[in-house]
Amino acid sequence: MERRTIGAGAPAVGAVGLGCMPMSWAYSGSRRRGEESIRAVHRALDLGATLLDTADMYGPFTNELLLGRVLKERRADAFVSTKVGLLVGEQHIVANGRPGYVKRACDASLRRLQTDVIDLYQLHRADPEVPVEETWGAMAELVRAGKVRALGLCAVGARGGRRSGSRPYDATLGQLQRVQQVFPVAAVQAELSVWSPEALEALLPWCAERGVGFLAAMPLGSGFLTGTLTPGEGFEPDDPRARHPRFTAEMMAANQPIVAGLRRIARRHGEHVTPAQVALAWVLAQGRHVIAVPGTKRERWAAENAAAAGLRLTPRDLVEVSWLPAAQGSWD
Repeated sequence: MERRTIGAGAPAVGAVGLGCMPMSWAYSGSRRRGEESIRAVHRALDLGATLLDTADMYGPFTNELLLGRVLKERRADAFVSTKVGLLVGEQHIVANGRPGYVKRACDASLRRLQTDVIDLYQLHRADPEVPVEETWGAMAELVRAGKVRALGLCAVGARGGRRSGSRPYDATLGQLQRVQQVFPVAAVQAELSVWSPEALEALLPWCAERGVGFLAAMPLGSGFLTGTLTPGEGFEPDDPRARHPRFTAEMMAANQPIVAGLRRIARRHGEHVTPAQVALAWVLAQGRHVIAVPGTKRERWAAENAAAAGLRLTPRDLVEVSWLPAAQGSWD
């Protein structure tokens, strides 16, 4: 697989990574199978999808434990990315950016992941009660202690910006400017897909100008861009798409032209090329600093996603994607 770097001096990783959240958090809980997820991780690593993206809140904690079973055997094959800053309660999620908590959380993640060092430690959300510089400073101390190799920030504010009249991701850009004064940012993680391209406006250029890696979250539009979801089929109650305005039967039907366009491009590249692979190839075409991080819990999809790294879209393909209709339905 093609390899790309995350930040200055960072080791190269596969252009397509593996988002591990669906294995333990959200997205059809009844279909989760631990052993199947383990096989998916192994398959991804075999195919060069070396970046494994998790967080302590996924489960909570169970996703890191699951990955730890693989890392115990294959640590040298993986680039481990996990996150800190969110606590999960019974009916709520709260931010915690206090320096003491960050350091304890890192030690706990290291134990669960069965590793001595985390390759990329990401701030999941800034705590509104704690200056982000203080949280970032605690994370920087973890780098100096040898427990973490590089730091990243998860983006917020794409759609909130539209409501306030500011640019998408202005809130994140402000945070990045502040934490960059404390310790270098190696990577930014934000949603980027054919039907959610807001990061292209300012966030992606910010990263490119500074040599910062960009981890494209939800590059398959939470599954919609795969073309495997049927409008009106419904979702399990614990699946966030069951309450998502863009995943109502009406909106899914209205957005089918997007999938049809991806399928049309896929056919030009071969009978076995899928809309999902075209969607991932489009993400990768947005810059050499971009790593796509599609989430899955199944070995089959992990292999299909990894193969997308070898798909090269033509100028004609990219123009056709740009002509696809904008997604309908609120994303809030």
